[in-house]
Amino acid sequence: MLHIYRQITSLKRCRPIVIAQKRERADRYPFEPVHVVAKPATHFLRRFWFRQLRDVPWQISAAELRALLAVLRRTDSRLLHIYFGHIAVHLLPLIRAWNKPLIVSFHGADVMVDMDKPAYRSATRQMLDAVKLVLVRSESLRGAVIRLGCDEKKIEIQRTGIPLDEFRFRERNFPPRGGGGEWRFLQAGRLIEKKGLPVTLRAFASFLSQCPNSTLTIAGEGPLLGELQKLGRELKIDNRVSFTGFISQAELRDILYASHIFLHPSETGPDGNREGIPNSMLEAMASGLPVFATQHGGIPEAVENGVSGVLVPERDHEALAHALIEGAYDPGFLSRIAHSGADVVREKFDLRAQARKLEHIYLDAMGREND
Repeated sequence: MLHIYRQITSLKRCRPIVIAQKRERADRYPFEPVHVVAKPATHFLRRFWFRQLRDVPWQISAAELRALLAVLRRTDSRLLHIYFGHIAVHLLPLIRAWNKPLIVSFHGADVMVDMDKPAYRSATRQMLDAVKLVLVRSESLRGAVIRLGCDEKKIEIQRTGIPLDEFRFRERNFPPRGGGGEWRFLQAGRLIEKKGLPVTLRAFASFLSQCPNSTLTIAGEGPLLGELQKLGRELKIDNRVSFTGFISQAELRDILYASHIFLHPSETGPDGNREGIPNSMLEAMASGLPVFATQHGGIPEAVENGVSGVLVPERDHEALAHALIEGAYDPGFLSRIAHSGADVVREKFDLRAQARKLEHIYLDAMGREND
């Protein structure tokens, strides 16, 4: 994932070594060394045995454990950082065998994976009891991890980092006050339920009644594409909405700078899945794009309503449409929240500062181990 790649490649005082099950797009995301410990041929049988027959979380095999420990010994690794809490549950045999500092980080959806099943909750609690330190991206995630049974004393906030050099602030020229202008809206991210994309489409449809020349770009890919395209046709706005599919960071920056407002009406998914603090939203804020989002998850930790953006209740497309129409009549307000939003990202989410903090966490953990 891009935010993890950014974090790893920004480390200066620690030398990261990556262990993964597979490697993709190495040309786009260059990094060495990467040690691939592939899934064994029996992986799917083991997973079926654990999940379907026993209804417990599957765990790595003895052969995988030996392979992982061999890489860690060969590279003389001093600290192990496991990204994503639900992955750490599968790696419980490794956690128990590893006798050096170990950190697990939660990023959002991983606090809810299979947590409706008692065996999964129990295994997650065992994992949380076994690790020394747990990192979370937001205060809302801290609360969620505590509810999973983690000792709050071992939780520390490690926020996502945005490369400010790549998303420099740029003042926007907004259309004339009120209707008739060609407003350009953008939402970027995975096309999944918690992103609130139907709310975006319905709010945009209402906005078009005031500003019929406006456009909406939805950047990203995901399982809801067909459903969202169908909704656009039903709302008779499909000629004003474009779906870009997957785009590069350079292409995303071009769209950010060409847009007037960024939308991110996140909502809690049917399975309880919630956002941390969306990276795409922070990138938009850094670039100078005013953000209209929801009172959801970690979003209020980055966006103060009426100060550094606009927040409306979850699943309320009418409230979002009303806020957008009000914003179109007050470009000065949009400029103010854009400046304030960029200031928040510089103060709290600068990638270099967050990488230095992570290095301090690593070095402190290793230093305590040697005391």
